[in-house]
Amino acid sequence: MGVRHKALGAAVAAAVAVGAGSGALAAELEVVVRGIAHDQGGLRVALYASPETFRKEKLALAVHTAPAVAGEMTVVFPDLAEGTYAVIAYHDENGNGDMDRFLGMIPTEGYGLSNNPEVSGPPQFTESAVAVGGPEPTRIVIDLRY
Repeated sequence: MGVRHKALGAAVAAAVAVGAGSGALAAELEVVVRGIAHDQGGLRVALYASPETFRKEKLALAVHTAPAVAGEMTVVFPDLAEGTYAVIAYHDENGNGDMDRFLGMIPTEGYGLSNNPEVSGPPQFTESAVAVGGPEPTRIVIDLRY
């Protein structure tokens, strides 16, 4: 069974800032990450609100980190403004806080994107964009690729 994580205060504050002009914050995004190969290192799940920040983890709206659990884990991003978001998840196997890449481009650790698009080259926000909103949580599944 997965582990359910809630956003930290800073992530909630960031979500409030993003949704300040759109009324009440009530949307919730539940991200199920499947295919975690082992329990070494950690799982990092980053939420992006725009194409300009996508793939730049330091500019993510929120980032969840947790010790890796083999198999499946669930992360929840609560109190979001209704809108379009994209998610990148990766298994930080060595725990260095970065997605390691061969030649600076090709991921060498397990990773996945919302919508599980097939990509050749850098992924784009539009390929991974997910509409979030409504009274029920939006639930997506990301399959890691190693």
